[in-house]
Amino acid sequence: MLAQLGHHAAQLFAERLAAVKLTPPHAGILRMIATRPGLSQQELSGQLGLLPSRVVTYVDELEARGEVERRRNPTDRRLYALYLTASGEKLMATLSEIAREHELALTAGLTGPQRKTLDELLAKLADQQGLTPAVHPGYRHIGRRRDG
Repeated sequence: MLAQLGHHAAQLFAERLAAVKLTPPHAGILRMIATRPGLSQQELSGQLGLLPSRVVTYVDELEARGEVERRRNPTDRRLYALYLTASGEKLMATLSEIAREHELALTAGLTGPQRKTLDELLAKLADQQGLTPAVHPGYRHIGRRRDG
């Protein structure tokens, strides 16, 4: 049941993001940069579990849209620090609203206390499984060939 709901939720969220011309990885990258301004592309890759080459591609796309900017890291000129632009900050506000609406739609059949209990239980399961909060584990497979 968890796998079925997870897939369903991810699919619906991707559809909501399409309205603002983003994919889930773009949204995850924006969220990570918003919560950790100045993060390097290497750090972002490690945090999300994405291949560095994929991070560069996604950041290039977000930079071309005017949502993200790269700045030279003042302590290590070989690295770029990532920041949201003013447009990126507005987009993050929109993404937060999309996420809130998405969560409310998915849990529409629950009462407030039931939602709180569900959040607590899911957080406990995620912690027990070693998942990084707010980082979709599917990122680890983007751009990688399947073994087999």
